[in-house]
This record gives sequence, C-alpha cells and structure tokens, in this order.
Amino acid sequence: MDNTDFLCAEARCSDLARLLYTQYAVQAYEIRQSAHQTHANVNQIYGGNLPYGVHLDMVADAVLHYADYLPVKDMDALPVYFGAYFHDSMEDARLTYHDVLRKAQGLMEDRQALLAAEIVYALTNEKGRNRMERADDRYYAGIRHTPYAPFVKLADRLANMRFSFSHLEHGNLHMRQVYRDELPHFLRQLQTDSSDFRLALPPDMVTALCCLPGNFPTK
Repeated sequence: MDNTDFLCAEARCSDLARLLYTQYAVQAYEIRQSAHQTHANVNQIYGGNLPYGVHLDMVADAVLHYADYLPVKDMDALPVYFGAYFHDSMEDARLTYHDVLRKAQGLMEDRQALLAAEIVYALTNEKGRNRMERADDRYYAGIRHTPYAPFVKLADRLANMRFSFSHLEHGNLHMRQVYRDELPHFLRQLQTDSSDFRLALPPDMVTALCCLPGNFPTK
C-alpha cells in the first residue's frame, strides 16, 4: 500500500515517515483517504480548480519533512499526521469536534485521538467578519497551548505560501501579498517561551518560510 508518491524526497526519508508507512501504514492510508473525501464531500477546491487534497498533501509533506527537528514522539506520530490532514475539517468541511474525535478514535488509541482532535480544534478559526477577527488573539493562544498545533499551523502556512508564490493567478497574487504582510505578526503569535518541545517551531522550517521569494528573514 504505497501512500508516499506525493511526498518530497526529504519528507519520505524522515524518521516520522518511516514509522508511519511501516508500523502505521494502514492508519496513515486511511487518514489521507478520509481527509481527502471529507473535503470532496463539500466540493471544496484549492487554488481555483484543484481538489482540496492537494493542499492537505502539501501540509502533510511539510510536517513529515520537518518533524525530525522537534522531534515528534513515536506515540504522537498518528495524532500529528491526522492533524495535518484534518486541520481544516471543522472550519471548512462541516465536521464537529465530536465528528473529528470519533474519526480519530477509529484509527488510534483514545489518548492519541484526543490529541489529534485538540490539534484540529486549535487550528479552527474563530467566528469573525474578516480575516483578522477569525485569527484573533484567542485563536493564537489556543494554538500556543496545544501540543504540536504551532508546528502543524506553520506547516499549513508554508504549504499555502509555497503554492501562492509559485502560481500566477490573480487570487494567488493577492494572497501572496497578504501572507507577506502577515508574516512577522504570524510568527510572533506562534512563538512561546515554553520548554515543552511539542510547542516549538523548527528553526529550519521558519527559515524556509522566511526565505521564500520576496520574503526576508524575520526576527
């Protein structure tokens, strides 16, 4: 059961990828397929005409690529992978917290499922009239206090920025500028003084984000 064709070479060779696609191959396959179908069920697309699964695969690729820099604990491999794939499911695909938790419980132990659901919950935007209200201080506080949520959120932003910076459609040009303008505030909001490595941001991942074309290193 090959579930790695979408991954870059670095992600495919990470310790987390080796664990997922050997010991947890069946669960990893089901997480990816279920997440893709969840967004397909609400006809959500990405970049104007692509299946939303394209974005989900890009987020998972970033998570696997940089997971060894934290590192992600073996027991947390499935929750983090699940979080990467279902991070938009409550916000965009009409799932409730209970729906997400139940899906996770069908794929992993209860403790792991709770962590997976909490990552998804933390990454779900607040109610708001505009982008700033939806990603307010309360939203970022929830991310900073949820293990691995800052990491998955950074992977989400890296995936979105890579896509918008490599496609020339008008919508992507607009979002490219939005992401550039937001970058300093975004990174500050994700940073924490906690000694818990599960709340950390991999430095190489931050560098990759800041060094995209048109960006500059951000303190």
